[in-house]
Order: sequence, then C-alpha cells, then structure tokens
Amino acid sequence: MTQGITSTFIVADDHPLFRDALIHAIGNCVENAQIVEADSLDSLQTVVEENPDADLLFLDLNMPGVSGFSALAYIRNNHASLPTVIVSAMDEPGVIRRAIQHGASGFIPKSSAIATIEDGIKAVLDGEVWLPSGVELRDSGLSGDEVDVAEAVSSLTPHQFRVLMMLSEGLLNKQIAYQLGVSEATIKAHVTAIFRKMNVHNRTQAVLAVQQLKIDAPTMSDKPSGHVAPS
Repeated sequence: MTQGITSTFIVADDHPLFRDALIHAIGNCVENAQIVEADSLDSLQTVVEENPDADLLFLDLNMPGVSGFSALAYIRNNHASLPTVIVSAMDEPGVIRRAIQHGASGFIPKSSAIATIEDGIKAVLDGEVWLPSGVELRDSGLSGDEVDVAEAVSSLTPHQFRVLMMLSEGLLNKQIAYQLGVSEATIKAHVTAIFRKMNVHNRTQAVLAVQQLKIDAPTMSDKPSGHVAPS
C-alpha cells in the first residue's frame, strides 16, 4: 500500500456498485486516499474544477451527458496534468487502443477482478501505461477525421462542451437554454462558437462530426487480467 501525503482520486462513473468496487480497490492501494465521485458530465466538470491537483481520474466512457471519447479528449486538453484511466464495460482491443491514443494512461475493463484493478491502479501511479492482458499498444489506425474532431472538441470551453453534448442528444436550443438556466441567445452564441471551432456550418454537421468519437457496442470478455504496456 502506498503511504505518505493524502492523494486525491476522482471516480467518474454512473454505476454506484462499480464506483464502490473501484473505491475499495483504491483504498487497498493507497493509504488515506481522498475520493471524489461524479456520475454525469455536469458533476464531472464540477469536481475536476474543484480539485485541480487531483492525482488520478477514473473515467467511464458512457455517463449521462456524454459518451465515447468526447469527455476524454476534453479532459486531456483542459486538464493535461491529470492522468486519466478509462474504466468501461466496452473492452474490445480496438476500443482500448483508441482510448490510449486519445490520451488515457490506462484502461481497466469493468469485468476485471479486484486484484487486477489494483494492479492497474499501482501501475498507473508508478507512471506506467496499463492495459488488459492480450492487448498490445500499437497504432489503432485513428482516422484523420477522428483526430481532427478530438482536437476540436478539446478546444471547447466547459459551457461549449456541455452544449455540444446536448446538441448530440438531439436537444433544441430552447431546450438546452431551459436545462442550463440561461437565455436562448446565450446558447446561440455558444453554438456559433462551436461551429467555428469544429469547422462546420450547422448542427447536423456538428453531430455527425461528434459521431467520430462514438463507440460501437462490443462483445464482452470474461475478467481479463492486465499488464504494463512497453514504453
């Protein structure tokens, strides 16, 4: 168990049972760990801003308000010093490699045993990139479009990113304004800025662009172990 000064961990996942399991694993690895929880895009943005010196973020790929690699791309640009480990039920090798290429420091499948999760936590805290066993860290073949979209998404402000995610869910400007408690004119200004940064001309093009960061439903594997990726 790692001892010393208190370390802060952000656990962002909308499944309470898995959050509890992950928190238990962290406690087994780090003494006096401070845990901050999030279960949606809104709460994730809040806790990351409130804990700028957090030591590690565990991020689910799919939570209310966000899905795919959008949140990872956003976090890696706006909080570059915060190592991020993806925790997901979608554990196909291609998904894992994409996560690493988008800036993740590791990938822990939700089907992993507690001991395997603990191995992953220790490896990442030691500065390693941790992958499930059998997954080799090589070029995943990210398309140029996906790279461009990730860069554009990462350049958005917190409010713009939230608006883009709501656009991708099919909400109209007035619906977004109502949910965020702002004027429709404010949302229109955000949308205009989003279009400019993403080099698109309308919401349909913006939504189609974000689809580049989505993930198809994979087949599941049974409790994979893991390893440190070669540097």
